[in-house]
Amino acid sequence: MRPLAERMRPTKLDDYVGQDSLTGSGAVLRNAIEADNIPSMILWGPPGVGKTTLASIIAQTVKRPFFKLSAINSGVKDIRETIKKIKSQRFFDHPNAILFIDEIHRFSKSQQDALLGAVEDGTVTLIGATTENPSFEVNNALLSRAQVYVLKPLEKDDLIGLITKALAEDEFLKVKDIKVKEYDAMLRISGGDARKLYNVLEILANTITDQESLLITNQLVETVIKENITQYDKSGEQHYDIISAFIKSIRGSDPNAALYYLAAMLHGGEDIKFIARRLIIVASEDIGLANPNALLLANACFQSCHQIGMPEARIILSETAIYLANSPKSNSAYQAIDDALAHIRKEGLAPIPLHLRNAPTKLMKSLEYGKGYQYAHQYDGNFVVAEFLPEKIAATKFYKPGKNPAEEKNRLELRKKWKKYRY
Repeated sequence: MRPLAERMRPTKLDDYVGQDSLTGSGAVLRNAIEADNIPSMILWGPPGVGKTTLASIIAQTVKRPFFKLSAINSGVKDIRETIKKIKSQRFFDHPNAILFIDEIHRFSKSQQDALLGAVEDGTVTLIGATTENPSFEVNNALLSRAQVYVLKPLEKDDLIGLITKALAEDEFLKVKDIKVKEYDAMLRISGGDARKLYNVLEILANTITDQESLLITNQLVETVIKENITQYDKSGEQHYDIISAFIKSIRGSDPNAALYYLAAMLHGGEDIKFIARRLIIVASEDIGLANPNALLLANACFQSCHQIGMPEARIILSETAIYLANSPKSNSAYQAIDDALAHIRKEGLAPIPLHLRNAPTKLMKSLEYGKGYQYAHQYDGNFVVAEFLPEKIAATKFYKPGKNPAEEKNRLELRKKWKKYRY
């Protein structure tokens, strides 16, 4: 059986809710649809507000061939094959096809570039859906060829209307005795996402048989949903739980657990750039100076994911996660900057020693700014013992090397150079 959200998906503009400024009577997009003058467009809005539905309605209304790709699991090859298929089916009197790209912000530059020619020559009318600001996530060349339409979160009345409509019209729900006493919990859990709202309603409906009755209250919703929703939700609590487990597994040097949680995020459609950003943080916060190459690899991972996209990015993320999990660990850099910040917050900034101050003017030089500064490169080993901290906090030690081979070498060097810090 198809999910409730699919069964209730509208097929006509008149049944489409929540975006009257775009699709209501006399609205700009509705006028374009009714005139069959559809531009390539980017639909930008939060999850569950009807981006995919609107694209489908447009194609049905103007009677165009409709092709759909998901940026999560489509590569350049898939794009080219789809465009080739569209071209092979096109005749002189045949209208150009609509190509819908779900989550277009996840496409890499090369994947977006692969669309340009077909959009430019009119082979396809592109409709892209994104939850991210297209100004940052869509190539300028592609963006300049598309109209951006902003979809708003669904209002409370819209969501209640969807519930009422589903209970009255859905073939499986209308035969059940279901009444709603309180809506607040359902609306809160859905967060303005129609798909999530329908999922909640369907879970509640499945707790009874056709012969039983159900009165939906806030308490019932919270109890039932807590017991039933276990799937990965990239915008909800599990999103934070799984990324937390992923990071802690790397910190704990367990590559198998890290791979498990990485797979859970990829399977759930998590943004690969979000995962890659977290790997950069792990590389600096938890590995740090124990293996400085970790940060280089994590940065390369982020850049590669951005350029390559899914599905190949899964291999890059896997390689990086395994490397970081297997690396020696140190949080000394993280701890050092937090200690220095805590000192500044508590004590304020002490006066900068005169010999370290910049002296670009005669007045500053007359005030002895820069006087007595010793240029390290003029001394043996490019080092000279001097005072760099303000006098008030001289010998304050913020960096404490971790107990790992790389930082033990740091400790020995610091001990030779800086007796005052007592390394």
